[in-house]
Amino acid sequence: MLHRRDEDKLGLRELIAIGVGGMIGGGIFSVLGIAVSLAGHAAPLSFIVDMLIALTAGYSYVRLALTFRDDGSSYTYLLRAWPQSPWIAGIEGWVITVGYVGTLALYAFTFGAYGADLLGSTGSVAVRIWLSLGVLLFFMVVNLEGVRSAGVTEDLIVYTKIIILGLFAAIGLTQVNPHRFLPVFDQGVGGLFLGAAIIFVAYEGFEIITNAVRETRDPDRDVPRGIYGSIVITGTIYLVLAVVAVGTMSLEQIVSAKEYALAEVARPVLGSAGHLLIGLAALMATSSAINSTLFGVSRMMAEMGERGMMPSQFSLRDRKGVPWVAVVVMTVFAGSFATLGSLGVIAEFSSLTFLLVSIGVSLANLKLRRQTGGSAAITLTGLALMVITVLAIAAYMLAKDPRQLLYIGLLYLVVGALAVLYNRRFGEA
Repeated sequence: MLHRRDEDKLGLRELIAIGVGGMIGGGIFSVLGIAVSLAGHAAPLSFIVDMLIALTAGYSYVRLALTFRDDGSSYTYLLRAWPQSPWIAGIEGWVITVGYVGTLALYAFTFGAYGADLLGSTGSVAVRIWLSLGVLLFFMVVNLEGVRSAGVTEDLIVYTKIIILGLFAAIGLTQVNPHRFLPVFDQGVGGLFLGAAIIFVAYEGFEIITNAVRETRDPDRDVPRGIYGSIVITGTIYLVLAVVAVGTMSLEQIVSAKEYALAEVARPVLGSAGHLLIGLAALMATSSAINSTLFGVSRMMAEMGERGMMPSQFSLRDRKGVPWVAVVVMTVFAGSFATLGSLGVIAEFSSLTFLLVSIGVSLANLKLRRQTGGSAAITLTGLALMVITVLAIAAYMLAKDPRQLLYIGLLYLVVGALAVLYNRRFGEA
């Protein structure tokens, strides 16, 4: 491994930017309407429930990341927990990689859609596709420039995005009508938790910080602060935005706006400038999410390539230590998905994947708690919350569209089979 100078490594500011950038991607700009449709007036509380679940999941990532300092993240943790069964870690690595391809494509798709709208080309598939491919190629180049380039770029994008959303939230809070929140549980308490389950994808991204543990100046201090801090910052932003939405518009208006709910909320709050402001924030959000996701998953792929669980070419690094083959391959596949224009099944798969992988990481932390120093009580609490959330998502999908759940199940089986076959043929185990 190449040893980099301290000034070329990541600090707390970059880690928080990577975590927040990974979470506030296309999610909040599209899931707000879903949260309101399921939880009603209690939608802001759904985001709090999700923040608590994310914090319990983050706990296991922190304990494992500081014990096993490896770019492989979740893949490495499962390999450490079950060394005699490397196929377990291999399946997870392949599954989460495919999930991240879908996530990157979703971010790029959202960027293209908002960009086309701002350019006055709403509904133009061609403009949306070119913008989607353009943003993916841009951040491929950024990541190929090296870790410091990726970190500094993430700083600029994420903190600009936070300022825009913060301005919108501050003005919006002054116009909130408290009576719009009554009755709080108009969709029942069950609606609150169902809303939290379905929109949990909005918290996907904090785990990417663990992929940079070897490229962090002071991991013992900054990795925990980066993970917990990014989750709390993101959760607070989501909470305030949801409060502004429910407190300034009727539930019917928010739900009917669908994926453009936040932009619609901005119109009465900020007038004619609202649409432009939130459009720019959406471009910032999806951009930073693409940057941080591409950064993290390429390093996991490189680690798996080194261990023989994926093609060895993924482990090739340039003189800056960048796994350039993995970066390019992820960009190509994500671009292919983004151009198809139909990302429904892949988006749902990405959401479920994040929870299932977090369950796997939590089980690894529980099994290795003597080495990690992890608390069994905290880990078990997190596991229970995540299992309930997965079951809630599966039940919702089964009731809404059984075929979609079937397609996702088949996709898991195919990817898992490929991982096992590759491990048997090429693995080192």
